[in-house]
Amino acid sequence: MDKKFYITTTLPYVNAIPHIGFAMEVVRADTIARYHRLLGHEVIFNTGTDEHGQKIFQKAKQMHLEPQKYCDINAKNFQDLKKILNLSFTNFIRTTDPLHINAAQEFWRLCEKNNDIYKAKYQIRYCVGCELEKTDSELVDGHCEVHPNLSLESMDEENYFFRFSKYQKPLLDLYKARPDFIIPQFRLDEIKNFVQDGLKDFSISRVKAKMPWGIVVPGDTAQVMYVWFDALINYISTLGWPENQKQFKQYWPGVQIAGKDNLRQQSAMWQAMLMSAELPSTRQIYIEGFITSNGQKMSKSLGNVVDPRDLVKKYGTDALRYFLLREIPFDSDGDFSEIRFKEIYNSDLANGLGNLVARVAKLAEKANKPIKRRSDDLDPKISQHLEKYDFNSAIQEILRHIDAANDTINKIKPWEKNGKEFDQCLITLVSFIDYLIPNLMPFLPETAEKIKKQFTGDKIVSGPALFPRLN
Repeated sequence: MDKKFYITTTLPYVNAIPHIGFAMEVVRADTIARYHRLLGHEVIFNTGTDEHGQKIFQKAKQMHLEPQKYCDINAKNFQDLKKILNLSFTNFIRTTDPLHINAAQEFWRLCEKNNDIYKAKYQIRYCVGCELEKTDSELVDGHCEVHPNLSLESMDEENYFFRFSKYQKPLLDLYKARPDFIIPQFRLDEIKNFVQDGLKDFSISRVKAKMPWGIVVPGDTAQVMYVWFDALINYISTLGWPENQKQFKQYWPGVQIAGKDNLRQQSAMWQAMLMSAELPSTRQIYIEGFITSNGQKMSKSLGNVVDPRDLVKKYGTDALRYFLLREIPFDSDGDFSEIRFKEIYNSDLANGLGNLVARVAKLAEKANKPIKRRSDDLDPKISQHLEKYDFNSAIQEILRHIDAANDTINKIKPWEKNGKEFDQCLITLVSFIDYLIPNLMPFLPETAEKIKKQFTGDKIVSGPALFPRLN
C-alpha cells in the first residue's frame, strides 16, 4: 500500500475574510487528511492564499498599502483558521512565496518549450471579482451572476495565450480512462460536456504597465502572469517542485477539493497545463456545492454572509465542524440557518453523544474498578463513506451507534444491577465508547481527544459536559 497521501484545498483570495463556504472546504479536507493518518499514511495537507491579480492590486490601492503589505496583513486571517477550526494542515502556501514564484516561472518555461504559449490580441469583458472573462451567455442583465454589483471591465491588449484547444482529446481520454477522476459523477459528466463542445485558448498574462501585481513572465518583463495560471501551480509548488523532485514524486498526484464554481479551472484548465508541462494529472478532484443562508445566496449586500469565526466563539469548534460535515450534502448545495444549527447541536451533540459519554462515565466512575477494554479501529463502513467523500453518511453510522448505545442503557438499566451482572453491563457500555474514540477522530478531533483522556486507563472519571445543552 502507498503510505503517502496528499490533499489540497483551493486557495481563497486574500482580500476577503474567511467565509463559511471556505470553512466547509477546509474542514472537509482536514477530515480526509485525519482519516488517512489513522490509516497510517504520511500526509501532506495543503491550503493557503491566492495573492496576485487585479482584485488584490485594486484593494491594496484603496487601502493605501503596497500589495505585498496588504497580502501580509490579510493572509493571517486564513492562517488563524488552523487554531479556530482545529485544522491539521502541514503546508500553508502563499502565491507570493519565492518558492512558488520560481515554480510558476519554471512551469511557464515548460509549457512554452512544448509550443503551448503564444502571443495574440485580447479583447474581452472581464469580471474583477471572479478574475475571469465573461461571455454573453454567462451574464445576467449585463452583469456577472456571482458579482452583480461590479461593473465589467473591458480589456483590449496583447497577451500570451495557452493552447487549451490542443488538449480537447487528451482531456476526454483522461476522463474516459478514469471514471472516478471527478467526484461526484455528474460533475464529471458536466466537464465532459464542456470539453466536448470545444475549447478556446485562454489568456495567461496581463500587461504589467496596467496591472503590475503578478509574477513576471520569463523572458518578457513587460508582462505578468494571469492570476489563474499562477495560482493553480501552487498544488505542486507546495511540494517543492521543481527543486525537490523526491518529495514531489512521493506525494504527487494528489487529491484536490474545490467548489463547483472551480470545476472548469481544476478539472480542465489545470489538467491541460499539467499535460503541457509533461507532469502527471491530479489523482482525484472532489467538487462540492455552495452554502446558502436561510435559503438565500450569501452576499454582502444582503448582509447574510456567515463568518465561521463567530460561530466558533458561540458554539465551539467541533459544533461547527459537525454541522458542516453532517448537514451540508457532500455532492450538492446545502443551507445554513442558526435555528437548524441549534437543533442539530441539541439533538445530536448534547442529547446524543454528550449524554451517552456522561452516562457511561458516571456509571464507570461509581464502580471505581478496572474494566476490561477493547481497542477499536475505524469502522469499515465509515471508511467506505470517506473514500467517497460522503461525510454525512459516515456520520450517520456514528449516530446509529450512539442511538444504539443510549437504547441499550435504557433497556438493561445498569443502575438496577449488582455484582457480575453490573460488571458485564459496564463492559458492554464502555465498549460503545471505545468504538467512538477512533471513529470520531477525523470529524470531531477535540471531542475525541477529550473522551479518550476521560476513558484512558482502568479508572474512568466523569468530566464537564462535552456539549452543554442550548436554550
